[in-house]
This record gives sequence, structure tokens and C-alpha cells, in this order.
Amino acid sequence: MHKIQLNPELVERSRGHRGRVLAFHRIDPSKTAHLIIDMQNGFVEPGGAVEIPLARDIVPNINKVSAEVRRAGGVNVFLRFTYDETEATPWTVWYNVIASPESKRASAEAFWEGAHGHQLWSKLDVQDDDLIVNKTRFSGFTPGTSELDRILKERGIETVIISGTMSNCCSESTARDAQQMNYQVVFLADANATLTDEEHNATLNNVQTLFGDVIMADDVSGLWA
Repeated sequence: MHKIQLNPELVERSRGHRGRVLAFHRIDPSKTAHLIIDMQNGFVEPGGAVEIPLARDIVPNINKVSAEVRRAGGVNVFLRFTYDETEATPWTVWYNVIASPESKRASAEAFWEGAHGHQLWSKLDVQDDDLIVNKTRFSGFTPGTSELDRILKERGIETVIISGTMSNCCSESTARDAQQMNYQVVFLADANATLTDEEHNATLNNVQTLFGDVIMADDVSGLWA
């Protein structure tokens, strides 16, 4: 588990422009979605293509939040990072410029739909009423690359609770875009994971300062209106 460290100066700065530490302290559970980001074999499994070892440690907290959201009447949405060569808008700047040929090959082999690496980690608590949604970018909200925004809007979702991996990549990208698309964002400090504490805490400080609330998994049940 990460050693969590929010910068007190940044917390006070966020309090200054919000008027309080938590912006979203009373939310409607029926209008809440728990977004579980990329908890797939390719990221979580030992030896996975993009293994994030600490992602295994957060599974109990993710399951705890999933159960609480389910109990309160919200919806759990499991997002899966997906490699799709046939998509209408190929991600050429990532796969052909930034990523090495080896990295592109690893993603192509691990994250095509149907691959073992693409499947959700077996220790996640996934129920029949939960949703599974693919995305082909880091963020689940990039237009034309996922059905997430349409699905949430059809359900009248106003608040998203974010867990998963990687904190500073797909989780943070999804959180930033969600806030700018008018969703209330709650980011779970102890139910997101990445490679280092430094990267994880940088994300927590970014989110708390500008994009949403940072809380612990045990605090979710106290959010409901």
C-alpha cells in the first residue's frame, strides 16, 4: 500500500478557494458511479505486461467501496484499457511516437479484447448488475474512444468515485476529464495505485487542489445525503 502524504499547504490552498476541505460532502448515492480503472490482468497480475505490484494491495478497498456503492443504490463501472487497431481515431501519437515498438507490441498483445491481459483481475468483486466498459485512451472520457460518458448521462450520474490503476495515468486522466465534463469527482487515496509513492502523492495533491475531493475508502459511506 502507498504511504499517503497530502501536502498541508496545498490542502489549505484548496480550502481557501472552496471555503471547506471537502467540496462534495453530501452526495446522492443513486446518482453516483464508482469507476474502477484498469484493474486487469495486464496491470495487476504478477508478470503482467504493465505490472503495477501495488495494484494487488488495493483490491480489498476497491471491493469494499463497490459493496457500499451497490448497497446504497449506486452503480459500479469497471473500465478496461483496450488496444484496438480498428478504432476510428487511432492513437498514433502514443503508439507510433511516444511508445517504443516494444511497448506498442506489449500493449497490442496484452490488451486486445479477449486477451488474458484484458480481462478483469479475478479477485475483484464483480456482480451481474455492475457494468464493464472499454476505453482506448488513458481517460475514460476522451470523445470517440469510450461509451462511458453516454452511459453515465443516461443513468443521471452526477458524481464519480475513482479507484484503480495507475493513479497518475488513467485514474488521474479520468478524474481530470470527469470534472471538466461537470461530474463531481471523489478520488480514493487508498484504492488507487501506481509504481511509486512519489507519483501517487503527486496525483492526490493535484486532485485535491483543483479537480475533486481526496478521501479514504472507509469514508465513502459517510458521503451519502
